[in-house]
Amino acid sequence: MADSKSHERARRFRRELTPPEARLYVALRGRKLRGLKFRRQHPIGPYILDFYCSAAKLAVEVDGASHLTAERGAHDERRTEWLALQGIKVLRIAASDVRDHLVDVLG
Repeated sequence: MADSKSHERARRFRRELTPPEARLYVALRGRKLRGLKFRRQHPIGPYILDFYCSAAKLAVEVDGASHLTAERGAHDERRTEWLALQGIKVLRIAASDVRDHLVDVLG
């Protein structure tokens, strides 16, 4: 379960979506993708997921340039491992793919 600080951070992140996150959210909200409900900036444990579908136990992460650093890559790996232990699959999508190839991403 996420703590109250995580919930407050998640609220702030929802107000400050990156352009690729906002674009993907428009495509996902309202159960537009195979009838699945996705929550944006959803806190789970110590993490806040960009998008989360509880029915599919699927996290979707939009990775911008900051995720290309070794330090961030190691953090992402630890996070993915922790989520896997919770039974959650993680799908990582490059922000540039959301921006330039959204139809293919959703395909």
